Amino acid sequence: MSLIKNKKLLNESEIRSEFITPALKSKGWRLGTTYREEYPITQGQIIAGKNLKRNLPLHADYVLFYRPNIPLAVVEAKDNKHNIADGIQQALKYARMLDVPFAFSSNGDGFIFHNKLKNSGDVESFLKLSDFPSPEELWEMYKGGREITDVQQKIIDQPYYLDNPDKLPRYYQINAVNKTVEAIANGRERILLVMATGTSKTFTAFQIIWRLWKARIKKRILFLADRKNLIAQTFSNDFSPFKESMTWVKRTNFDTAHEIYLALYQGLAGDEDTTSLFKQFSPNFFDLIIVDECHRGSARADSQWREILEYFSKATQIGLTATPKEDNEVSNIDYFGEPIYTYTLKQGIEDGFLAPYRVIRIFFDKDIEGFLPYNGQLDDNGEVIDHRLYNTSDFDKTLVLEQRTKLVAKTVSDYLKKHDCRMDKTIFSV
Repeated sequence: MSLIKNKKLLNESEIRSEFITPALKSKGWRLGTTYREEYPITQGQIIAGKNLKRNLPLHADYVLFYRPNIPLAVVEAKDNKHNIADGIQQALKYARMLDVPFAFSSNGDGFIFHNKLKNSGDVESFLKLSDFPSPEELWEMYKGGREITDVQQKIIDQPYYLDNPDKLPRYYQINAVNKTVEAIANGRERILLVMATGTSKTFTAFQIIWRLWKARIKKRILFLADRKNLIAQTFSNDFSPFKESMTWVKRTNFDTAHEIYLALYQGLAGDEDTTSLFKQFSPNFFDLIIVDECHRGSARADSQWREILEYFSKATQIGLTATPKEDNEVSNIDYFGEPIYTYTLKQGIEDGFLAPYRVIRIFFDKDIEGFLPYNGQLDDNGEVIDHRLYNTSDFDKTLVLEQRTKLVAKTVSDYLKKHDCRMDKTIFSV
């Protein structure tokens, strides 16, 4: 009787250290490899105001892993004044976010085990402390319920590339990677990932490529983008671990001796005066193509960029976008299919990975009235400007009005100074 009374006096941390952690370790779970404590899920939503602050981040008491790659289960602890099942709803919430099928709750007396896998029999059951499943037992349950194939197992056994082994990718990045490699292992050839701007789509693409490449499931891979700075940043930063196996495809350095290729659509497609560079590769050369920002030109059925994708049609193709397009002329879903994973701007803000924003609309006289050059007016290059009315759709594309550009910059700078947020991320939309 005194033991029960003493347990009631223990706080949650003591319940974990004296009852739950020993139960895990006795079955072969190892800290840092097959389980992690105080596992960070979110960073806590940023609350805008005079002084920025964050809500408390979400942490799971324990997350159990197969190797360090695949999260399997969430374990939530409560002190012994709580019922044994009082933590199960919290565990299920975290399990949904992490896309895992197993959730456990404990107050130190035992475990409530919730199994969301299909054909699992009793969905919720009681386990004694000594009956907690071992890593091998839980993995076999997971593998059977998810119908993991030998090909998938080969990919799953390949770890992420981590500069710091203690810092895993964010939960939504893990979800995106795992769902993608699972879909590829199941034979899916067209895949769409929708991830909000600022959530590191390129890093996610790198981890997908790394695991497939290291597992030798995909051996020659093309990463496509439509802006030179995107390729340059990718080459120097996220994809740098590929090193000697990687090349930036250009007309001046064309070769087929590498395995990871980065290229601009425009560079591969050529123009009226040059032959298409992509046709110097055989149609079967690549077995995986990642299409960055696929909501832009590649989504058009009649575009030159779509010709590149169709030329390499036998390769598995993954489209990355923050803003999928669906209209009479452009359709991501028509080409890639429904997204297999979506992480929205709203989710990113709620989780604290993205900052909340405010939209400031400012109109200058030329935005409202337009700009009409006088007859024979010359530009800075001495060329005659076409005599027509120019509006905001032309500014900084067809025509640059230097005074307007300077005024925009000054207006934004003054606003940021006034609100003491000059170092905050700012997006210009025209």
